[in-house]
Amino acid sequence: MNLLHIDSSIRGDWSVSRRLTARAVATWRAVHPDGTVTYRDLGADPLPHLDSAGGLARMTPPDQHSPAQRESWELSERLVDEVKRADVVLLGLPLYNYGAPSSVKAWVDHLIVPGLAYDPTTQQGLLGDREFVVVATRGGGYAEGTPRNGWDHAEPWLPHGLSLTGMQPRFISAELTLAPSVPAMAELIPLHEASLAAAEKEIDNLWVAASAQR
Repeated sequence: MNLLHIDSSIRGDWSVSRRLTARAVATWRAVHPDGTVTYRDLGADPLPHLDSAGGLARMTPPDQHSPAQRESWELSERLVDEVKRADVVLLGLPLYNYGAPSSVKAWVDHLIVPGLAYDPTTQQGLLGDREFVVVATRGGGYAEGTPRNGWDHAEPWLPHGLSLTGMQPRFISAELTLAPSVPAMAELIPLHEASLAAAEKEIDNLWVAASAQR
């Protein structure tokens, strides 16, 4: 068994998403003590965004690739292979300026490769036969009835962004993560603590059924 663990927060030790993905990895390791974990840190080591030099590699026959296109294609091959080797993909997804971190967008763009991640003829995804857990964290509150309901454009986007691959994320979310550090949000700390506790409980129960079968 192999787990692909991806973090994307730039907040280091202050990151709630990193803390929660680490908790999920520990939970998974407890169930799969002989399993392996592959780690990618998009926050510390971001992928290059697709550009005019190499980005068209996905629309150009490989034997016609320029050096930049060949380099971009080979990176996508490595990233797709990371996913293919994983039984579980775990992604930390903080909310930045109401959207996904650009590093996550770059990761998704590199995965959308015809022939590698989906069949260009049938449009069938080739990466769907694995578990995909997304730990989503938000500094504010975006639930129904709040002033910024609908302003979270990360969680609704990701399933669409990866839809061609066949990957279907299961989201575990924690809100109001800035409440303990922003004085103006102090009254929201109890709501933050409740949201965080619910996320932690869900993480702790992720692989309970698999553990019971061992």
